[in-house]
Amino acid sequence: MSARALVVGAGPNGLAAAIALADGGREVLVLEASDRPGGAVRTEELTLSGFHHDVFSSVYPAGAASPVFARMELERHGLRWVHPQACYAHPLPGGGGAGLYRDPARTAASLDAVHAGDGERWVAFAEPWLRHFRALRDTMLSGFPPVRGPVQLVARHGPRKAVELARLLLMPAQGLGDELFEGSGSRAWLYGSAMHGDTPPSAAGSAIAAAYLNLLGHAVGWPSPEGGAGRLAEALVGRLRELGGEVRTEARVAQVATDNGRVTGVRLADGEGVDGAIVVADVMPRDLLAMCGDALPADYATALRHYRQGQATIKVDWALDGPIPWEARAAREAGTVHVGGDEPEVLETTSMQSRLAEQPFLLVGQQSLADPSRAPEGKHTAWAYTHGPHRTVDWAAEQDRHVERIEGQIERFAPGFRDLILARHVMGPADLERRDPNLVDGDVGGGSYSLDQVLFRPVPSLSPYRTPLRGLYLGSAATFPGGAVHGVPGHAAGRVALAEARLRRW
Repeated sequence: MSARALVVGAGPNGLAAAIALADGGREVLVLEASDRPGGAVRTEELTLSGFHHDVFSSVYPAGAASPVFARMELERHGLRWVHPQACYAHPLPGGGGAGLYRDPARTAASLDAVHAGDGERWVAFAEPWLRHFRALRDTMLSGFPPVRGPVQLVARHGPRKAVELARLLLMPAQGLGDELFEGSGSRAWLYGSAMHGDTPPSAAGSAIAAAYLNLLGHAVGWPSPEGGAGRLAEALVGRLRELGGEVRTEARVAQVATDNGRVTGVRLADGEGVDGAIVVADVMPRDLLAMCGDALPADYATALRHYRQGQATIKVDWALDGPIPWEARAAREAGTVHVGGDEPEVLETTSMQSRLAEQPFLLVGQQSLADPSRAPEGKHTAWAYTHGPHRTVDWAAEQDRHVERIEGQIERFAPGFRDLILARHVMGPADLERRDPNLVDGDVGGGSYSLDQVLFRPVPSLSPYRTPLRGLYLGSAATFPGGAVHGVPGHAAGRVALAEARLRRW
């Protein structure tokens, strides 16, 4: 049997796992089902020639903060981060709105324009966390269990700060908003960041998402790769090849091969066998089960079947004849715009569990504002996505109507938007999963972030990357710390695989 390591899937986590293994001295082969590496990090001309759209993910605050990516020196392989003037903006009815800027003082001024005094309140909350940002980052962007960050908080600042972090992990964003702000517009601004996951502002665990993404904005910004998300994938592949690793595309893994309770390689969909002593899978639990069949113990397989996906997603990309004409000034300079209206509307629409909202909460991206390479001169790209339930909605029947709702919602806050549309490209939940099997049912977050599945993903374990099958490891967003593009789960799985291989040799 070959001593090489195999990685199933060339998304950012698969590539991070491969780089960790290659850096540890292993021969590494990455097997990718698609025609190119990158997974949900991909750029294509989806609408018209010359308009470069990020097919899936687009904005990477966690990537900019990632200690895993930082060690790879991806800039040497062509990655360049581009920062918009504002990380994000939240327009409000009547033409106002607030923005998140890298400068806390500028953010405070934006919030004060919505409600006097709320800017000062935000800075009072944010600045202590920014002083402890490395400890916070080492908690949120580390392998499981996340010990180093909390230990740093306790060692440097006493147990009180660790207790405050635990409180944020448990509380709803709505509770945090009530504590921090007097203005409902400021609270709506806060809730928008919580909606990057699938946990509404009224649910326990959403406060940490809202606070953490805003703090990332101050600490590292909300950048995107110059030229498109695909440049990040290219840089990761460049680093892997520098270490001697190989990526093979159009190689769909159908089965993990085993002998006597240990991995011996994989079998591809065309029947070819590929030998390997280590297999790291950048896949969702559903696909790991399908690849392993009866080789996994029954109790572990049952636990994987209980893993819950997050909400479904519909995404629309546009080629535009000009920038989106937002009424809110902050939105005209932001890379991301949270479109949901005032506090009551945000709370109502984000709490819907069984139907689609008539005025949906949207995440809108306009990367061409800061990166002119995305579109022909004078033109622009934009995208929007919104979540919804996957089992109680007939997405095929609703898709066209929901695209109308999405465009109508943007038109509400940017009159004249529809007149700028040159072309559109739409992906519903089934389209997203068809293009990337890890986006199960159109879930772009790698599984639900309801409180019980935030820490223990995909199963309760001190080493969630290790499976009961010797030599098989899971390194996808289904493991801690979860989704977003930062490479931590894959890197952690690769490190665990190396450590166990050394122990076996010893």
